[in-house]
Amino acid sequence: MNAQESLIDQLEGVLASNDLAKRAAVLHRVTDLFIHGSGKFSSEQIDLFDEVMIKLMENIELAARVAFGGRLARVSDAPGKVIRKLAFDSASEVAAPVLTHSARLDEASLVENARTQSQAHLLAISARESVSEAVTDVLVDRGDHDVVSNTAGNRGARFSTTGLSALVSKAQGEGDLALCVWSRPDIPRQELVRLFAKASDAIRGKLEAVDPRRAVLIRTAVAEAADRIQATARAGSQTHAQALAEVRALHAQGRLDETRLLGFVEQGIFDKTAVALSLMCDVPIGLVERALIQSEPEQLLVLAKAIDLSWETTKAMLQQCAPRSGVTKEWFDQRFAGFLRLQPKTAKTALQFYRLRAQATNGSA
Repeated sequence: MNAQESLIDQLEGVLASNDLAKRAAVLHRVTDLFIHGSGKFSSEQIDLFDEVMIKLMENIELAARVAFGGRLARVSDAPGKVIRKLAFDSASEVAAPVLTHSARLDEASLVENARTQSQAHLLAISARESVSEAVTDVLVDRGDHDVVSNTAGNRGARFSTTGLSALVSKAQGEGDLALCVWSRPDIPRQELVRLFAKASDAIRGKLEAVDPRRAVLIRTAVAEAADRIQATARAGSQTHAQALAEVRALHAQGRLDETRLLGFVEQGIFDKTAVALSLMCDVPIGLVERALIQSEPEQLLVLAKAIDLSWETTKAMLQQCAPRSGVTKEWFDQRFAGFLRLQPKTAKTALQFYRLRAQATNGSA
């Protein structure tokens, strides 16, 4: 009891003083008292600690704030105002332990912090055991390379559709980030195919710039690498396995036709669309997947014309798989003109070439 009375006396004295060393010392003792009783305090008592600690924190030196934040970061009932003040400290070494570990920070506070604070603050948030979609949206949008990579590599991070799209777009030009995205089990397979098709373009461009004379060999090597990646993605996809079984059954029964294909496209079912077009064209699934996600869809037009698909079905596939932004009426008009110019005989010849090439590579495409 005497010790508590002594602390109270010191507290009253230090709050009336500008001696920062005394403030830090008393703050340390108050923190000791709180941590020792953690889990036993009422909400009113925690509020009292909150007010006292906030006052003691005013203007104390960086080292004292760092030590204070580190001690409270993992305390489950730490005073809320104090935790928020630490999280928004401009010194990232003060904020980081709290941002990474404190369960007392709600989603709104984390979103606000991610929108307004430094990259070091964002990096600390990206390392939390669990990161909600609203928070990862901001981390992917504002974060630098380290922040985005750390977020992508965090298995406790969840991504919205918007955040996922932005993450995949950023990964297209960054090899290590692409690997982080690839390793996540929650990325839709069609996004993985799109990611690595784009990544392959970037890799090919860099390799060709180094040694143009080996361009043909490099293109082949990159295409084979993309094929292996696609095959691995399919092998690990239950969605693809189900689509393959269902569409193969329709094909065996003679019920796989343009109407059925159009239905898959209009429902936005990528795997069924790809499998159906592969079976109808009698070409490997990898070739069809690449045709569906390429930004320039000439190969898709060839496949459609070769099996006498209508422009309605072809346009529907383009709408589902064309670039997500910047597609105008003029863009579709140009593809329609190309579709009309393409002769069925030419398309069938090209389709036969695709089949022969696939056979030459043991069907790996």
